[in-house]
Formats: sequence, C-alpha cells, structure tokens
Amino acid sequence: MRFSTRELLDLGAAWVALSVAFSLLLLPGFSGFSVPQAIQTFGLSFLTVGVAFLLHELAHKVVAMRFGKIAEFRADYGMLFVAIMGALIGFLFAAPGAVYHQGRSTLRQNGLIALAGPVTNLVLAAIFAPLAFFGSGFLASIGGLGLTINLFLAAFNMIPFGPLDGNTVKEWSLPVFVAVFVPSLALGLWALFGFGLF
Repeated sequence: MRFSTRELLDLGAAWVALSVAFSLLLLPGFSGFSVPQAIQTFGLSFLTVGVAFLLHELAHKVVAMRFGKIAEFRADYGMLFVAIMGALIGFLFAAPGAVYHQGRSTLRQNGLIALAGPVTNLVLAAIFAPLAFFGSGFLASIGGLGLTINLFLAAFNMIPFGPLDGNTVKEWSLPVFVAVFVPSLALGLWALFGFGLF
C-alpha cells in the first residue's frame, strides 16, 4: 500500500486535529484542569481517537485498492477547524475528510468500500471492550474511550445521509445496511449515554 506525501500530511493533520478536538471536549474547562491532566487527556485522545479515525480511513483505502482503484485520503481543513472550534464550546462535529477513489465501480464495490470503515470501528470496539470492563487506571480509560469512540463512529458513519458511508451501503443493499446500522446505532447510543463517558 502506497501513500503520497500529501496523503501522509493530511492523515497526520487530521489525526492531530481530532485528538486536540476530543481533548478539549473531555477536559473540565480552562480553569479546572492542570497541565499534566491536559497532556494525559491529549495522549488518551491521540491513542483512541487517532487509531479509530486512521484505521477507519485505511479500511476504505485498502478495500478500494483491492478493487483495483487509486485511492487516497484528503483532509478537509475547514471541517478540522470547525471540529476544534466546536469542541471549545462543548460541541463536536468531526468530518475530517475522506478517502477518494478513482476508477469504475459497481454499486456492490462502492457499498463494500463504504462498509469497510464502520465495520473496522466495530471490530476496534470489540478489541477495546476488555480494557474498558476489566482494566484499571489509565488502561481502563483507554479502553472506555476507545470503546465509546469506535461505537460512535460506526453509528455516525452508518447514518443514511449525504456523503456518509451508510447512504452508500443502503444504495447497494438494504439488508446489509439494516444488519450493520441497527446494532451500530443501538451500541453507539448505549456507549454515549449508558456508558457515561460524555
């Protein structure tokens, strides 16, 4: 798998920007945290949010390339700015960019390329779950945030709206869309509200 210099820069910029945005959202406010706490929170976000974002996008790229396409991630710097500014006021909308691919595609190919990202987040959630439930201290924090972020990303990206993955999957196969969207939505809502990390 090859990466252009532009793609590597875009991936790195999106990773850092999302980590900063989630750190701002997780911190208790400018007057209520210490520098060590801020560093720890950024490290936690960098590990969990970064891995969730990076592997989601790489999954799109890998599947697209398996279908013989040229595929590269491009960051949306305007949306990265919005993510950071929104986090400052307690709201986060993260649309860091997308993997763009060239070449003829069938509906099935487009559907599988789109599906690869959310499914990767569901797999990552399963990997983080043991740390969340059986870990302690910083490991439990990594597991809890990793579980929540990945379930949220899977659910959010499966929404059948606009350029989101769910719309593409639904256009290809309604049964596959329902089979992934319904549990992703249920688990995402549970993670956000039941697990109590946000």
